Amino acid sequence: MAKASRIEWTSSTWNPITGCSRVSAGCDHCYAERMARRLQGMGVPKYKNGFEVTLHPQVLEAPLRWKKPQVVFVNSMSDICHEKVPFEYVQQIFEVMRRAEQHVFQILTKRSGRLLDMSPRLCWPGNVWMGVTVENTHYRYRIDHLRKIGAKVKWLSLEPLLGPLPDLNLAGIDWVAVGGESGPGARPMREEWVLDIQRQCQKLDISFFFKQWGGVNKKKTGRLLLDRTWDETPPMPPQLSLFE
Repeated sequence: MAKASRIEWTSSTWNPITGCSRVSAGCDHCYAERMARRLQGMGVPKYKNGFEVTLHPQVLEAPLRWKKPQVVFVNSMSDICHEKVPFEYVQQIFEVMRRAEQHVFQILTKRSGRLLDMSPRLCWPGNVWMGVTVENTHYRYRIDHLRKIGAKVKWLSLEPLLGPLPDLNLAGIDWVAVGGESGPGARPMREEWVLDIQRQCQKLDISFFFKQWGGVNKKKTGRLLLDRTWDETPPMPPQLSLFE
């Protein structure tokens, strides 16, 4: 059975890799690192290495056994493009996703340079949505890298949104998800930043998803923007839905 997720824009997670290392400003309060340390302290075998990059080939074929179609976030506890992940292992992950055609797989990376380098050597099945995280204007170059890869669906996670992102070049982008930072030490997100991004997406007819305001208590701050939720996604197969 797939592991259910509380992430608003997905339904389940699959972690054939765990562990990562900080690469930019959005990593400062990494939820995955906090969780990995906690699970290590609890003695969970999969996290015996804490937040060190660790491959888990024993779960590689798990999606092939899930009978119910899922929207799956791949490596919620890692980054598939981390330099310590062998390219051959990335290929194995992509082969499983190709075979598990009943699911939609969502991937995110902050290491867009390696993504761009690997892209020509990967087979990009139509059920793989590839995205990059852009937390402030210093990292908008990741969008340019994303635009050049072979994925059929390309998306942006602007979370944690740490500053304004005016005049984004969204050519070739299918989906934008925005969210504030949550948990201990959460940095604030301004409403005008979110509204500007929403307007940019609306102008270009790009699916816009507002995940959360964030803060120390994200349930309290909620996810309403302009008094409504924004749950747009790219088209999905008819058997899939995030909001059943």
